Amino acid sequence: MKDYQTISLFIEDDIAVLSLNRPDKMNALNAQMRAEIRDAAIFAAREARVLVMTGNGKAFCSGQDLSDGGNVAAMDLERVLRDEYVPMLRAITDCPVPTISAVNGPAAGAGANLALAADVVIATESAYFLQAFTRIGLIPDAGGTYWLPRQMGTAKAMGAALFAEPISARQASDWGMIWESVEDDAFDGKWRARATHLAKGPTLAYGHVKQAIRGSWDNGFDTQLDFEAKLQGACGKSRDFKEGVVAFLEKRPAKYEGR
Repeated sequence: MKDYQTISLFIEDDIAVLSLNRPDKMNALNAQMRAEIRDAAIFAAREARVLVMTGNGKAFCSGQDLSDGGNVAAMDLERVLRDEYVPMLRAITDCPVPTISAVNGPAAGAGANLALAADVVIATESAYFLQAFTRIGLIPDAGGTYWLPRQMGTAKAMGAALFAEPISARQASDWGMIWESVEDDAFDGKWRARATHLAKGPTLAYGHVKQAIRGSWDNGFDTQLDFEAKLQGACGKSRDFKEGVVAFLEKRPAKYEGR
């Protein structure tokens, strides 16, 4: 397994678990961590059938490490976002296998939006999401202005960005911001069960699901129908589709290979 300084990556049973590993800093994002997350996500996509991101310690991620690189007020934020955040986020959103954010604690600022970049977000009930940016005179970044209105609507997104108030995991689930919130004592078992389900599923179809749903945001209805047909045609030629049909007719669980 690859060695990292700010994260850990463990792969077992086709599940890659990427853990943010700066617990003394509440897993705040520095330049090295951003580069390591990108590298690990690309590596996991080749070696596993599902990628899970979570945090070590009490937090998922507290956002940008404001002590990273000296005088943060003099930081070229546009350069940092373009050169460091964008490659990291694209590695997650473009990942060909399903991605899960297992939010084990507070997710603030860029850390909240890193979590939202995954396909599925599962949070423990004691976790919260905080768009903290306006507290220091900034706007939501790391994809926040993209994900928030799409996931919970313009009104909730605007309030979250302007007021910079914590949104509990339960609120986030009720508002459609995340997939589900889970009681703390059931959290580990829940996200692991979800990851196992995806790791044993039709990986090729999952990849096309991601393409179809993400692509729909930029497509009109007719274009999306054409896109669906193209992707469905590819799925129909897969070994997993043939296995799924046979398993259905034989009334047994399918044994998907991911091809």
